[in-house]
Amino acid sequence: MYVCPDPVFHASYNICRSEQNPKQPAEMGTKHHSSSDPISDPQKRRRVGFSKIGQPFTLHSFRALSLIIHLCFSSADAGIEANDCITIYTVSRKEDVDSPNSYCLEPIDLNHFFEDNGRIFGYQGLKITIWVSLISFHAYADIAFESSSDGGRGITNLKSALQNIFAESLVDEKDAFLQTFSTESHYVRSVVSNAEALQHKVSNGCSTESNCRLKSEPSGVEVFRIVGMPVGHFYSRLVPLVLLLVDGSNRIDVLDPRWEIYLLVQERKDNQEDNLSRLLGFAAVYRFHRYPESTRVRLGQILVMPPYQRKGYGRFLLEVLNRVAISEDVYDLTIEEPEDSLQHVRLCNDVKRLLVFDPIQQSLQSVVSRLKQENRSKNSYTCKYAPPLSAVEDVRKTLKINKKQFEQCWEILIYLHLDPINKYMETYRAFVSHRVKAEVVGKDSDGDMKQLIDVPTEYDQQMSFVMFKSQNGESSSIEKSDNQSNVEEQLQKLVHERINQIKLIAEKVSVHR
Repeated sequence: MYVCPDPVFHASYNICRSEQNPKQPAEMGTKHHSSSDPISDPQKRRRVGFSKIGQPFTLHSFRALSLIIHLCFSSADAGIEANDCITIYTVSRKEDVDSPNSYCLEPIDLNHFFEDNGRIFGYQGLKITIWVSLISFHAYADIAFESSSDGGRGITNLKSALQNIFAESLVDEKDAFLQTFSTESHYVRSVVSNAEALQHKVSNGCSTESNCRLKSEPSGVEVFRIVGMPVGHFYSRLVPLVLLLVDGSNRIDVLDPRWEIYLLVQERKDNQEDNLSRLLGFAAVYRFHRYPESTRVRLGQILVMPPYQRKGYGRFLLEVLNRVAISEDVYDLTIEEPEDSLQHVRLCNDVKRLLVFDPIQQSLQSVVSRLKQENRSKNSYTCKYAPPLSAVEDVRKTLKINKKQFEQCWEILIYLHLDPINKYMETYRAFVSHRVKAEVVGKDSDGDMKQLIDVPTEYDQQMSFVMFKSQNGESSSIEKSDNQSNVEEQLQKLVHERINQIKLIAEKVSVHR
């Protein structure tokens, strides 16, 4: 126990067993002892108290004691979360630095870049303001605080912590950072000067020329592809923005020559009427071999710079990647663990393409007709209304949409062709519910039931189990687990979310048809 040395707050008291015997010390949080236990001897029990001896313990003394204990222990540095003291802005001109009109970033989470659960220690009144240049992608951090001292947890090395995010892009001096807006004003142009400019009018697998044109294609925007050594040099400057803005992202291996970067660039004139190349966004794509003689492409990262988001640039970049995959006749184009927002845009793009893709229209109409005549008592939704294998293969070969993505699009295509939808909504929901259940629980969820039963053994009480399968719908003598109702509740929640997603995409696609 820590006791503060100030004699003003020294107190002593005896904890009495009873009012009748105030001289006998009381037990304090102890267990019951047998008569043979030496501690049970009243003469050998420990006395609990504060010196000095003999001074009576009053209510005033207790309050003073509580105050000093609070002061002693509250002096320890609790730290401050990085999210609470760091603000990040993106700027495209040096005049924007320190301007209240600068674009403020909302990073995913800054705490995980710092140790001690994201807490910063040793500073009072700490405020860190960071500016990131969208011209050269350098960064500068202005660190201000009232005072600094070791409060028992050390003093966080802020420069080292910030370098974990910005690495070599972090500039020490503000003047040097401001100079980069002039000295590196043509940085993006120098990167794309030796890059491959992609043609906009590449076939996208549509049946007619009118369908192949992109609606609302951004003006003054070009896409460039860089490969080889330039990938590493350029990507190293983009890493901080990727780490800050892309959930769960990691640095790509720039030494692997199979990585490619696609740059979405817009030409603009500055105040001196000088043409500047502005980077609006980028995508990192990986190519890998598919046996025996094909190539697959996977989108690993995609980012639109925050000031240009929600303007259609991400959709446009995805469309360009689709056209590249088609023109180069790769096996298919996939996306590595897409976020919900990206998957939403992807589904909108692919559904639009599939609506005018002639080879699947007959199969789609056939499925829709059967669903309209469906009797809900039947129990074969998943297989009965799944796209035929011939359609799956046609879509992959022509549009480069993989099977999993096409099956999600198929649900939306059926919804769009159910008119009026309210008349068939109950049957459609059952169809979606069976698909979701098959994805989460497994394809055997409606037939022979597989179950895992925990069976503790002498080897491992927690990790031993038996799997069994009931056949032909026979009931099992083993009761279902207690969380079965929770599983069903979660499944219904997933179905509800899927239906809402389908409705939203269908509404957006219908507006642009």
